[in-house]
Amino acid sequence: MGFKGMFVNLPIKDLGKTMEFFGKLGFEFNPYFTDENATCMVIGENMYAMLLVEEYFKTFTKKEIADNTTASEVLTALAVDSKEVVDDMASKVKEAGGILDYEPKNNGPMYGISFHDLDGHQCELFYMDESAIPQ
Repeated sequence: MGFKGMFVNLPIKDLGKTMEFFGKLGFEFNPYFTDENATCMVIGENMYAMLLVEEYFKTFTKKEIADNTTASEVLTALAVDSKEVVDDMASKVKEAGGILDYEPKNNGPMYGISFHDLDGHQCELFYMDESAIPQ
């Protein structure tokens, strides 16, 4: 199909606090796509999250913004290289003010966490031991 990357667009309440939170988790932001309305958070190679202040987000849709404290809008899952990365991120999430749904745990060949950011967006971070998957 020729896809070259992925941008997830998420509504946020406070750009400064959101950038501070994700900065503490180790994410960087593309300054070219950052202003008072939005920032482009770099997740990985050709993977980005556009964090849009709610009023600006509303210019892209006619739908209401989901209340992330009572409903799930999307569940973003990010694969990482090791269990140690999962454990490190769990500590960073707690220190930065995020909420862990559960401490790091094994789920078959996967080891991971689920957490909520300051706006209630849910994210999973996991390591998959592909050698443990039956062939």
